[in-house]
Formats: sequence, structure tokens, C-alpha cells
Amino acid sequence: MKLILKNVSKTYTNGVKAIDDLSLEIGTGMFGLLGPNGAGKSSLMRTIATLQSPDSGSISFGDINVLENQMDLRKLLGYLPQSFGVYPKMSAEKLLDYFAMLKGVSSISDRNKLVSEVLEITNLSDVRKKHVASYSGGMKQRFGIAQLLLNNPKLIIVDEPTAGLDPAERHRFLNVLREIGTNSTVIFSTHIVEDVKELCNEMAILNGGRILKHTTPEKATAEIEGQLWTKVIQRDTLEEMASKYAVLSSNYNRDNTMNIRVFANDKPGEDFIQSTPELDDVYFIALMKDEVNLASNLVS
Repeated sequence: MKLILKNVSKTYTNGVKAIDDLSLEIGTGMFGLLGPNGAGKSSLMRTIATLQSPDSGSISFGDINVLENQMDLRKLLGYLPQSFGVYPKMSAEKLLDYFAMLKGVSSISDRNKLVSEVLEITNLSDVRKKHVASYSGGMKQRFGIAQLLLNNPKLIIVDEPTAGLDPAERHRFLNVLREIGTNSTVIFSTHIVEDVKELCNEMAILNGGRILKHTTPEKATAEIEGQLWTKVIQRDTLEEMASKYAVLSSNYNRDNTMNIRVFANDKPGEDFIQSTPELDDVYFIALMKDEVNLASNLVS
């Protein structure tokens, strides 16, 4: 089943255009929606999840017209927002049983089986008797995945799920997403490039409510092969380098020098060394080009 968005726009009452004439097709598998904070990712996720209506455009999932038949989509939808609240004094097992009952699973034996399955998938079986409020951040996020799996969703939306997780919790959470992302359409919204690199077979870069690039991680890095260059500079020359070259990123060395990473078709100058492209480079180049285009539009 494909999720298809055509010319979707959303402007809030304060005048902020969160989604700007956006068109996108997403198939089965893990889809990474990558963009900085404020890019419109959460607005887009909420719109797809039928929590808000767009001002214009159309959204379909398979043969479902999402804007006209919201309840039909919700039966197939699993949604994990940025902030997931839970009851403070209920165990994971009891809370999932309650959610399963709300989702229409009336048989106690069916609920028990279903709850055991989702706890196993999310690696929470050992702590099923503990209050969810006592869980770590990563465990709460995995519990969020457990609750959305109760209705065997075909469309799963997770919004910034690894923000604030420590490396070990992030790794466990990504492993859970890998397991559930084989048979469903999973939209994974994040500003962390590494998450998309590790997890997603397809991706889009979003900024200003617009899709800047829709590709795969492999194709994206292949496109800029031979166009990435590094050089060691003195810290106090960074501003000068940034005025002369398209500096994508920089990092400090212990000896008061810096490594800069530059995007250029040809070798920019002496002492530059060609570098292997990374997905971070693709992301920064897309944002840089968007900033240049925006500035030129404002001038014109």
C-alpha cells in the first residue's frame, strides 16, 4: 500500500506556513523524513495521522481517501508522537491490556496473547510488571511502539523517537523499528542523520514545509562522489574559509586547528584532500542550497 500526498499545504493562524504545496509518495518499508527543528516534520506527521486537516491538497493510503475517511485510516494507523504520556501507576502489561480493549479486542485470551507478542517484539517482557512511569526514556519509547502495534497497523508514524535517548537506548529502539519495518509503511521523522543512515531504505529532506530531496541514502551519497574535500586550518581562519568556500561542517582538533569539510566540483585549493561523501554531507548541501535559493528569491 502506498501513501500518496498531492499538493498538501497547511498555514496556522499565526501565519506560519508549516506545509508548503508538498507532494510525496511513500511505499512499504522504512522511510526517513529528515529535517532541522522547525522544518515542518511534526506538522506533516500530524496531518498524515488525521490529527489536523490541511488547507488544501489530497492524501491517500491504498484505496483510502484519508481526508474524507479518517476513521478508515485510523484503523490501520499506529502513531507515536514526540511526547507520549502514560498512566503513572500501571504496569506495562495492564496498560497494554487496557489499550487493546479500547481498540476492540474483547476476548481476554486474545488480549493476553497480543500483549505478550508486542512486549516480546519491543524487548519489554522482563519488565512487563513494572510501572511504565518508572521506565527509562528508551523503554518508554519502546512501550510507545508496543501500544501502536496492538492493532497490527499498516501505516506507522514515529515522530522524533530517538531525541534525548542515550546511545544504548537509541540502539535498542532502532532495532525494534527494524523488526517492524519490513511489512508496514513506517515514516520515521528525525533531525538525526545517523538514524536515517542506519535504518531507512528511502528518505526525504524537508525544510520550510517543502521537500528538498527525495532519494535513497545510497543514491544521495553517490551523487556527490568526488565533490567533498577536507583541509586542516587555523581556528581563526574559519570565517575567511567560509566566505571563500562552501563549508559544510567543521570540527576542532587538540592543537588549536580545525578540520573543515567543503563541497566543490573541483579541488578548491592547495592542501585540500578528497573525502568520501557521507549522508550528513547530503543533508547540509540540501539545506545550504535551499538557503541560497531563499535568499535569491527574497532579493528578486
